[in-house]
Amino acid sequence: MFWNVTKTLLIGLESTFRIFALTLVFSLPLGLLLGIGSASRWKFLRRIIMVLVWVIRGTPLMLQLIIIFYGPGMWLGHNIWGGNEAGRITATVVAFSINYACYFSVIFRGGIEGVPVGQREAGQVLGMTKSQIFFKVTLLQMIKRVIPPMSNEIITLVKDTSLARIIAAQELTFAGYSFLKSAGLTWPLFYTGVFYLLFVGILTLLFNYIEKKLDYFR
Repeated sequence: MFWNVTKTLLIGLESTFRIFALTLVFSLPLGLLLGIGSASRWKFLRRIIMVLVWVIRGTPLMLQLIIIFYGPGMWLGHNIWGGNEAGRITATVVAFSINYACYFSVIFRGGIEGVPVGQREAGQVLGMTKSQIFFKVTLLQMIKRVIPPMSNEIITLVKDTSLARIIAAQELTFAGYSFLKSAGLTWPLFYTGVFYLLFVGILTLLFNYIEKKLDYFR
């Protein structure tokens, strides 16, 4: 029974990791764009981004997931995601990417604004272009500032992947809970927690390593 539970949880872990990895792939660059846009001189663009971030941060991720998965089917008359597991994972990644991009944008904006203006002015004096100043001066120093808050959000993402079970996506928590429903066993739920702890533990070690590597900015 133990090996059967382990095998099922490993399958769920694979889906959890897929959701986690794809969310980061899409949300990090989107969050950076939103962060840059929210610090833009264009007032209209700033306001649109501020409203978007306010709405996404002010409503539950579970609600956003339900709307994104079920909404198009009710509005358009057919489910654009399909009824298979791949469609459920895709809808989850879309919802998570939008949600976390908005949270990341606030972190990125704070990191950009935290870089002293004198650093950018020094780049201008040296004859650097705006893009060179951003990528070689602002961005590098911003990364050091955003790693600690970013690591917290990314670790939270690991646990938030469990929300995918609300649309029946077969991730890690769904796999553990299936044994409670089918066999009345509770220990697989505690065993599921071990998988999350290992996942988070690896990420924690990784971020500690990254922070030490970035100590040269001090």
